[in-house]
Amino acid sequence: MADPRGFLKHRERQDRPSRPVPVRIMDFKEVYERQDREVTRTQAGRCMDCGIPFCHTGCPLGNLIPEWNDLIWRDQWQEASKRLHMTNNFPEFTGRVCPAPCETSCVLGINQPAVTIKQSEAEIADESLERGWVEPIPPHRLTGKTVAVVGSGPAGLVAAQQLTRAGHTVAVYERDDKLGGLLRYGIPDFKMEKPLIDTRIEQMEAEGARFYPSTEIGSDITWDSLRESYDAVVVATGAMVPRDLNVHGRSLSGIHFAMEYLVQSNRAVSGEDVPDQIHAKDKKVVILGGGDTGADCIGTAHRHGASSVTTLAIGKELPRQRPEHEPWPMDPRIFEVSSADEEGGERRWLASTVEFLGDENGSVRALKVAETQYNPDGSRTPKPGTEREIEADLVLLALGFTGAEPETLTEQLGVEFIGGTVGRDEDYHTNVEGVFTVGDAGRGASLVVWAIAEGRAAAAKVDEYLEGSTRLPAPVAPSDRAISLSA
Repeated sequence: MADPRGFLKHRERQDRPSRPVPVRIMDFKEVYERQDREVTRTQAGRCMDCGIPFCHTGCPLGNLIPEWNDLIWRDQWQEASKRLHMTNNFPEFTGRVCPAPCETSCVLGINQPAVTIKQSEAEIADESLERGWVEPIPPHRLTGKTVAVVGSGPAGLVAAQQLTRAGHTVAVYERDDKLGGLLRYGIPDFKMEKPLIDTRIEQMEAEGARFYPSTEIGSDITWDSLRESYDAVVVATGAMVPRDLNVHGRSLSGIHFAMEYLVQSNRAVSGEDVPDQIHAKDKKVVILGGGDTGADCIGTAHRHGASSVTTLAIGKELPRQRPEHEPWPMDPRIFEVSSADEEGGERRWLASTVEFLGDENGSVRALKVAETQYNPDGSRTPKPGTEREIEADLVLLALGFTGAEPETLTEQLGVEFIGGTVGRDEDYHTNVEGVFTVGDAGRGASLVVWAIAEGRAAAAKVDEYLEGSTRLPAPVAPSDRAISLSA
């Protein structure tokens, strides 16, 4: 194990340092900086190498966390990189954007601050990239089988990489002009800079994967012709249909889905010309929704120079400590302060939007909100008599997503949709022979770590379908959103 007395000698948790707020809101570079190596060693040494490491169950990937903590403490970084890449294709992604459910399962977290697992992961990943340890792993032989992966988000990229390494000829189709899905256009650069994606794409191309950006399946190529051209098809299109708020005044200008705003900002940051960009400069910004997407909007609005930023959540303020009904090692729902929240703005709870109010030009000028009332049947409604107005020049709807886009999939391919997602069985197989689905498209909007885990697991099932057996690792049980199909 790592330092046998580390958790006793070093009871204080030291997180990755961040750039000062007044400095970082002047640009879109990453908020966090590299940790001092000795501090990283000390923090990794707090890992107890438990007899039953619950961090393994907290992580959908089953990362070998105690092993690479021990290797960091022993200053064996290349070996730590090998252990980390055994279970995670892209640890530099999860080390930046994963909410770290492994840490809420850490045994040390019962009575001390949990081990800085996410920090260790990020440091190993960055060290691997800097030292050139991330190399292509081409297949030893080709199977002669072909696979089309539709979507280049984390689930699609992982599935493509695993299947390429298994010896299949894999083509990845992406409707955007650049690869990466939400990693590219949904997550701001201050959380994850995009050269990280480019590095992995180069690795995958060297392994044999083929990429076709600016190609929309369903219009440029039909789904049924794609199925006829390949031995298997993996649907990894994500769950991009946003949840709307249909109240009076929704059609006013200045009200946008969060992803419209974030995608345009990310394109502009990358140097693209974005005509009529949605911009927050000198505006009173109101964000509806308090999740990760809402936090991304907060940080982006600060960097745009918004005059004020207010986040409204319909529910109650979450507790600051683990609640009794979510005991260790569960991943609790608690109040968290993101790096974007640290940069300013106001958060309001129990705020139900009743109406959007406009000016004489048809632009939003305010929201009419009321206190959220919890009813005996479990529903939530605006409480009469508590209405008030909140000024707004720009409203961003960060209310989550309702599922995948069904139109061409159902019309051209006959894939079943259940509850807004592509129906699949325990092997990620849809009702159409040879068509699989993975990630948010089949699971519903979820975490990047789940997308990577499902990408690895689904690749093993596709390989087994094509070859009769597989040597690819399958690290995770089928999604809890998997639905058995009759066909």
